[in-house]
Amino acid sequence: MSGVQRGPQQRMPLQRGPMGQVAGGEKAKSFGPSAKRLLATLRTDMPLLVVVLVFSVLSVALSVIGPKLLGNATNVVFAGFVSLQVPAGATKQEVVDGLIAQGNQDQANMIAAMDFVPGAGVDFEQLAWILAGVLAVYVLASLFGWLQARLLNGIVQRAMHRLRLQVEAKVHRLPLSYFDKVQRGELLSRVTNDVDNIGQTMQQTLSQVVISLLTVVGVLVMMFVISPLLAVIALVTIPLTVLITVVVARRSQKLFVAQWKATGVLNARVEETFSGHAIVKVFGHQREVEADFRAENEELYRASFGAQFISGIIMPAMMFVGNLVYVAIAVVGGLQVAAGLLSIGDVQAFIQYSRQFTQPLSQLGSMANLLQSGVASGERVFELLDESEEEPDDAEPKTAPDHASRLAFEDVSFRYSPDKPLIDDLSLAAEPGSTVAIVGPTGAGKTTLVNLIMRFYDTDSGRITLDGVDTRRMTRDDLRSRTGMVLQDTWLFAGTIRENIAYGRPDASEEDIVAAATAAYVDRFVHALPDGYDTMLDDEATNLSVGERQLITIARAFLADPRILILDEATSSVDTRTELLIQRAMSRLREDRTAFVIAHRLSTIRDADLILVMEDGSIVEQGTHDELLVAKGAYWRLYNAQFEAPMDEETLVDPETVGAAASTASPGPDAEGRAEEPTSM
Repeated sequence: MSGVQRGPQQRMPLQRGPMGQVAGGEKAKSFGPSAKRLLATLRTDMPLLVVVLVFSVLSVALSVIGPKLLGNATNVVFAGFVSLQVPAGATKQEVVDGLIAQGNQDQANMIAAMDFVPGAGVDFEQLAWILAGVLAVYVLASLFGWLQARLLNGIVQRAMHRLRLQVEAKVHRLPLSYFDKVQRGELLSRVTNDVDNIGQTMQQTLSQVVISLLTVVGVLVMMFVISPLLAVIALVTIPLTVLITVVVARRSQKLFVAQWKATGVLNARVEETFSGHAIVKVFGHQREVEADFRAENEELYRASFGAQFISGIIMPAMMFVGNLVYVAIAVVGGLQVAAGLLSIGDVQAFIQYSRQFTQPLSQLGSMANLLQSGVASGERVFELLDESEEEPDDAEPKTAPDHASRLAFEDVSFRYSPDKPLIDDLSLAAEPGSTVAIVGPTGAGKTTLVNLIMRFYDTDSGRITLDGVDTRRMTRDDLRSRTGMVLQDTWLFAGTIRENIAYGRPDASEEDIVAAATAAYVDRFVHALPDGYDTMLDDEATNLSVGERQLITIARAFLADPRILILDEATSSVDTRTELLIQRAMSRLREDRTAFVIAHRLSTIRDADLILVMEDGSIVEQGTHDELLVAKGAYWRLYNAQFEAPMDEETLVDPETVGAAASTASPGPDAEGRAEEPTSM
């Protein structure tokens, strides 16, 4: 493995409890502002939201009218039934007076409140018109409800589409330091799981919230029209609903935050374990991995179960309150019918309204768990969107000449953490056509130099220039378009081999792609694959060997034809013979270009124009291979440690002896006049 300096930490440390389990999530920072920010994502479709609101009002208004019409139908049927119980030809007043005379005051009051003709029976024509009206009302209510749901679905999906685009764009604007401290699985969980949860929450709750609120208002109006006394009884449910919802929400919100945080941690664990599955097997850490997984899975289970259980209490509680109100309305309504203050149809309509009134309140309460979960996910996504971005490019950027390839460090200082110095006052110049090799122990800062060249990080002081132009005054795209990188870790993408090679230059012709593949010795194995250059690779390229994957990344750099070439242990995964062939090809590639080579195998950089030896972020030695051996310093110690058998300090070989031995062990010059490298390490 290369000595890669990746910042103060590779992953965000997990807070663990006394038993080694991941600690639960903290309470949401603020429910209100986060919910308001989620709603703001819909602002683009404001005209359509107004249309949705109009359709919702029409749907609710028609639905609210329905029970009153059905109550009228009940009155017609009941009045017709009563009319058959009294003598035909008598007037209603005569019937009422007769009941009063018999001492049946309650029946007299009820008959007096009814509209009927004695002996006429049920008016089926009037009943048919009422029922036809009810049917029309409910059909139109359903139609308007379907239209508003369809429009709202489109609005929410477009909002989630925009949110995903924002997250994607944000990820590309984040500095490399952010990815150094955040686990990949945690980031993926925010980009995928949390965004999906927001979409599902908005889809399921927005329509119901609007319909429920409008229904509560409409039903309340109708109840007061029918009977203010019964309406007051029904209003008792509102403070009880609010009280239950608030008490439960306070307890469940922190559990929903913990649930989605634990989901991210578990995703990170799974991604890390599966990516390094072979390593886990080789070192026999299955039990430790399974134990960590069980602990984190248990944490997710506890948080999820607690959040769902506590929030699930709302619906049964609301149903209990609704049933109590139903009983009260039935008793008081019956007494008012008996007293002639209400018709039986009005009581029937009011009972329906009481159900319509408590049902949306119960729905609002039950949706609290969805809202809590969605807002918790929203906070996690907004935290990502609010992360500090890398500094913007210069407002008036400069550019270097097209063929610029002289790279110079001028008194450069850099540190990942303010209290941990890494590179101080570094100065060096890489001339066009030269090869600069960087060697040193792990953590010496070799890859940090590459990160500074590419502006993955910016220097704390000093500057890096490309043909005299400060790279910080150039746009990052301009700088990086001039640079090609081949890393020890092979970066391949889902697609064909041809597409992966052409990633360095998408407009390249087929001839250019084949030429680059031939130069990198990809062409010699690609024809053995079933589909040749059209062979599909997944993002892990599991159908190729590690060495073959690395050759493809080298071919990609060949095709890009950069002015500055960075090789970070680029041939560490290929066999010695292939390495020698690639070195020859790279020698041609490096002509008139500046190359930086990070290497642990010193045999690969013996012919470098300049070798920099780094320790603790500082260049402790620089020179050619022969000059550094003569100096008997850090490079000499590295060389002896790598090429000689273990021995005491006193018996380390002399640099002149090493040089003679190396020249004796090397075969004669090849056809190009370059001595081939030793084939043994």
